[in-house]
Amino acid sequence: MNAVAVEQKLITGEELAELVGAEPCELIDGVIVPMSPTGEAHGAFELNVGAELREFARAQQNGKVRVGEVGIYIRRSPDTIRAADVIFISNERYAQKGNSAFLDVAPDLVVEIMSPTDSFADVQRKLIDYFSIGVRQVWVLLPDIRTVYAYNAPTELRAFGPDATLTAPDLLPGFAVPVTRLFEL
Repeated sequence: MNAVAVEQKLITGEELAELVGAEPCELIDGVIVPMSPTGEAHGAFELNVGAELREFARAQQNGKVRVGEVGIYIRRSPDTIRAADVIFISNERYAQKGNSAFLDVAPDLVVEIMSPTDSFADVQRKLIDYFSIGVRQVWVLLPDIRTVYAYNAPTELRAFGPDATLTAPDLLPGFAVPVTRLFEL
Protein backbone atom coordinates (compact mmCIF):
# COMPACT_ATOMS: atom_id res chain seq x y z
CA MET A 1 0.00 0.00 0.00
CA ASN A 2 1.40 3.41 -0.92
CA ALA A 3 1.30 6.08 1.73
CA VAL A 4 -0.02 9.39 0.49
CA ALA A 5 1.65 12.42 2.01
CA VAL A 6 -0.79 15.05 3.17
CA GLU A 7 0.57 18.54 2.79
CA GLN A 8 -0.13 20.70 5.81
CA LYS A 9 -1.11 24.32 5.16
CA LEU A 10 1.38 26.67 6.75
CA ILE A 11 0.08 29.79 8.44
CA THR A 12 1.65 33.13 9.19
CA GLY A 13 1.93 34.94 12.49
CA GLU A 14 -0.74 37.37 11.35
CA GLU A 15 -3.12 34.48 10.63
CA LEU A 16 -2.35 32.99 14.04
CA ALA A 17 -3.18 36.32 15.72
CA GLU A 18 -6.59 36.31 14.02
CA LEU A 19 -7.57 32.77 15.07
CA VAL A 20 -10.61 32.95 17.31
CA GLY A 21 -10.50 30.69 20.34
CA ALA A 22 -6.95 29.52 19.74
CA GLU A 23 -5.55 27.38 22.54
CA PRO A 24 -2.08 28.14 23.99
CA CYS A 25 0.43 27.39 21.27
CA GLU A 26 3.59 28.35 19.48
CA LEU A 27 4.07 28.62 15.73
CA ILE A 28 7.06 26.64 14.49
CA ASP A 29 7.94 27.03 10.82
CA GLY A 30 4.31 27.87 10.01
CA VAL A 31 2.82 24.95 11.95
CA ILE A 32 0.79 25.41 15.14
CA VAL A 33 2.29 23.48 18.05
CA PRO A 34 -0.18 23.18 20.95
CA MET A 35 0.97 23.88 24.50
CA SER A 36 -0.58 22.71 27.74
CA PRO A 37 -2.02 25.39 29.99
CA THR A 38 0.35 26.27 32.81
CA GLY A 39 -0.18 24.98 36.30
CA GLU A 40 -1.04 27.11 39.31
CA ALA A 41 2.52 27.10 40.71
CA HIS A 42 3.90 28.06 37.30
CA GLY A 43 1.58 31.06 37.30
CA ALA A 44 2.83 32.10 40.73
CA PHE A 45 6.47 31.90 39.63
CA GLU A 46 5.69 33.87 36.46
CA LEU A 47 4.00 36.57 38.54
CA ASN A 48 6.90 36.68 41.01
CA VAL A 49 9.53 37.18 38.30
CA GLY A 50 7.38 39.69 36.43
CA ALA A 51 6.68 41.70 39.58
CA GLU A 52 10.37 41.88 40.54
CA LEU A 53 11.39 42.93 37.03
CA ARG A 54 8.54 45.44 36.72
CA GLU A 55 9.40 47.08 40.04
CA PHE A 56 13.01 47.38 38.91
CA ALA A 57 12.11 48.68 35.42
CA ARG A 58 9.75 51.29 36.90
CA ALA A 59 12.36 52.53 39.35
CA GLN A 60 15.04 52.68 36.65
CA GLN A 61 12.63 53.82 33.89
CA ASN A 62 14.65 51.63 31.54
CA GLY A 63 12.15 49.31 29.88
CA LYS A 64 8.95 47.29 29.84
CA VAL A 65 8.05 43.91 31.34
CA ARG A 66 5.48 41.56 29.84
CA VAL A 67 4.17 38.20 31.10
CA GLY A 68 1.85 35.46 29.91
CA GLU A 69 3.21 33.55 26.92
CA VAL A 70 4.37 36.65 25.05
CA GLY A 71 4.58 35.88 21.32
CA ILE A 72 7.99 36.72 19.81
CA TYR A 73 8.81 36.44 16.11
CA ILE A 74 11.90 34.29 15.58
CA ARG A 75 11.75 33.76 11.80
CA ARG A 76 9.55 34.70 8.85
CA SER A 77 8.50 32.73 5.77
CA PRO A 78 7.64 30.30 7.23
CA ASP A 79 6.95 32.07 10.51
CA THR A 80 8.15 30.90 13.89
CA ILE A 81 6.72 32.53 17.01
CA ARG A 82 7.90 31.47 20.45
CA ALA A 83 5.82 32.06 23.59
CA ALA A 84 7.87 33.41 26.51
CA ASP A 85 6.71 33.32 30.12
CA VAL A 86 8.24 36.72 30.97
CA ILE A 87 10.23 39.29 29.01
CA PHE A 88 12.07 42.53 29.72
CA ILE A 89 12.59 44.85 26.78
CA SER A 90 14.61 48.04 27.02
CA ASN A 91 13.08 51.34 25.99
CA GLU A 92 15.49 51.49 23.04
CA ARG A 93 14.38 48.14 21.66
CA TYR A 94 10.70 48.76 22.46
CA ALA A 95 10.82 51.95 20.36
CA GLN A 96 11.78 49.79 17.33
CA LYS A 97 8.80 47.45 17.47
CA GLY A 98 6.24 47.44 14.70
CA ASN A 99 2.45 47.10 14.77
CA SER A 100 2.36 43.31 14.72
CA ALA A 101 0.22 41.44 17.24
CA PHE A 102 3.41 39.64 18.32
CA LEU A 103 6.71 41.19 19.32
CA ASP A 104 8.79 41.71 16.19
CA VAL A 105 11.93 42.96 17.93
CA ALA A 106 14.09 40.91 20.29
CA PRO A 107 13.55 41.50 23.98
CA ASP A 108 16.70 41.96 26.06
CA LEU A 109 15.70 39.22 28.53
CA VAL A 110 13.47 36.17 28.21
CA VAL A 111 12.40 34.09 31.20
CA GLU A 112 11.26 30.50 30.78
CA ILE A 113 9.84 28.48 33.68
CA MET A 114 10.32 24.72 33.36
CA SER A 115 7.09 22.77 33.54
CA PRO A 116 6.95 19.05 34.36
CA THR A 117 6.27 18.31 30.68
CA ASP A 118 9.22 20.39 29.37
CA SER A 119 12.41 18.66 28.29
CA PHE A 120 15.84 20.23 28.29
CA ALA A 121 16.02 19.49 24.55
CA ASP A 122 12.94 21.71 24.03
CA VAL A 123 14.45 24.44 26.21
CA GLN A 124 17.74 24.20 24.30
CA ARG A 125 15.88 24.74 21.00
CA LYS A 126 14.18 27.80 22.51
CA LEU A 127 17.53 29.15 23.72
CA ILE A 128 18.99 28.80 20.22
CA ASP A 129 15.96 30.59 18.76
CA TYR A 130 16.06 33.42 21.29
CA PHE A 131 19.77 34.08 20.92
CA SER A 132 19.49 33.90 17.10
CA ILE A 133 17.37 37.09 17.14
CA GLY A 134 19.54 39.04 19.57
CA VAL A 135 18.11 38.28 23.01
CA ARG A 136 20.88 39.20 25.44
CA GLN A 137 20.05 36.81 28.28
CA VAL A 138 17.63 33.97 29.07
CA TRP A 139 16.72 32.86 32.58
CA VAL A 140 15.41 29.34 32.99
CA LEU A 141 13.69 28.70 36.32
CA LEU A 142 13.87 25.13 37.59
CA PRO A 143 11.13 24.81 40.23
CA ASP A 144 12.08 21.28 41.30
CA ILE A 145 15.49 22.43 42.56
CA ARG A 146 14.62 26.10 43.18
CA THR A 147 17.41 27.24 40.87
CA VAL A 148 17.73 29.79 38.07
CA TYR A 149 20.04 29.19 35.11
CA ALA A 150 21.09 32.52 33.57
CA TYR A 151 22.22 31.94 29.97
CA ASN A 152 24.31 34.47 28.04
CA ALA A 153 24.51 32.03 25.11
CA PRO A 154 23.02 28.57 24.54
CA THR A 155 26.01 26.91 26.24
CA GLU A 156 27.15 29.70 28.57
CA LEU A 157 25.29 29.76 31.86
CA ARG A 158 25.55 30.68 35.50
CA ALA A 159 23.49 28.83 38.10
CA PHE A 160 21.83 30.69 40.98
CA GLY A 161 20.78 28.19 43.65
CA PRO A 162 18.16 28.52 46.39
CA ASP A 163 20.48 30.45 48.72
CA ALA A 164 21.76 32.83 46.02
CA THR A 165 20.75 36.31 44.94
CA LEU A 166 19.94 36.58 41.23
CA THR A 167 21.76 39.46 39.55
CA ALA A 168 22.36 40.52 35.96
CA PRO A 169 25.03 43.25 36.19
CA ASP A 170 25.67 43.56 32.44
CA LEU A 171 21.98 43.56 31.49
CA LEU A 172 20.20 45.06 34.51
CA PRO A 173 22.78 46.92 36.64
CA GLY A 174 21.56 47.12 40.23
CA PHE A 175 18.94 44.36 39.91
CA ALA A 176 19.11 41.82 42.74
CA VAL A 177 16.50 39.41 44.10
CA PRO A 178 16.83 36.41 46.42
CA VAL A 179 16.12 33.30 44.35
CA THR A 180 13.79 31.99 47.06
CA ARG A 181 11.47 34.95 46.46
CA LEU A 182 10.94 33.87 42.83
CA PHE A 183 9.65 30.48 43.96
CA GLU A 184 7.18 31.66 46.59
CA LEU A 185 3.69 30.22 46.29
